[in-house]
Amino acid sequence: MATQPYRTVQRVIAAKQMMQGTLLVHRSFPDRTLLDLDPFLLLDEMGPLVTQPNEAAGVPEHPHRGFETVTYLLDGCMQHKDSFGHEGQLKAGDMQWMTAGSGIVHSELPEAEFVKKGGRLHGFQLWINLPQRDKMVAPGYQEIKADLIPKVSSQDGLIKVVVIAGEAFGQKAALTTRIPLFYLHATVQPGGVWQYPTDQKYNVFAYTISGKGNFGKSASGKQKMGEDHLLMLYNNDGDAIEISAPIESTAPLEVLLIGGLPLNEPIVRYGPFVMNTEEEIRQAFIDYHTGRMGNIRF
Repeated sequence: MATQPYRTVQRVIAAKQMMQGTLLVHRSFPDRTLLDLDPFLLLDEMGPLVTQPNEAAGVPEHPHRGFETVTYLLDGCMQHKDSFGHEGQLKAGDMQWMTAGSGIVHSELPEAEFVKKGGRLHGFQLWINLPQRDKMVAPGYQEIKADLIPKVSSQDGLIKVVVIAGEAFGQKAALTTRIPLFYLHATVQPGGVWQYPTDQKYNVFAYTISGKGNFGKSASGKQKMGEDHLLMLYNNDGDAIEISAPIESTAPLEVLLIGGLPLNEPIVRYGPFVMNTEEEIRQAFIDYHTGRMGNIRF
């Protein structure tokens, strides 16, 4: 066991509002002070926002190589198309795990009927680095509808967890990952305390979606935090995470808890490409501009 069982919060980052394509997002990283959180490369919260009819926006055609994108939708409906002829929809509660691998061109836009009617749009996109051995694997997908994503609760019913990747309360996710990691969406009711065991080697962070809660410990005790903040709980600092919602709260705490085993490999990134060397980045641009990653034609 670790000498300090529950990890401390070593850093807090307020998500910054920005545009991604024509979509409003709150980005936690990368920024000037945090380029990545190995093995994770980016976390965007899409919205939340309410669109008027014919105003919904998304991210038009763009390429990726060398990593995976995980899109998890809480509200709304998104349409996906890519250069390999794949097309699909994400609705509230659905998840898409895309392995860009050797290269793919895709678009992520609001579904036509959603655009026409307008409505609430809210979700997350997480980028996960691929190890050097897998950088050039063939692109692929794991798409899981909301009713097939495991959902579990604590014995006292105060904590509910959507298991996107990894495991919680003995329930494993419905997908497999190329590297060891977990991705959990938890709702902690006032008075609830969630103690989640994790490998000391994992880098872990929590992202507050709504409500207020207490996270791990800091120099002065537990770290209190509200929504739209990322809390970093580095490795080698305990073998469990503790998250709680104050009993006096009037609303539950909703939070993402994400962790993974660092790759500890060189990272060279430029825009939509993440590789291990500058030469591999140059080759990615050549392959994209010469059409080797394909085009969206349907």
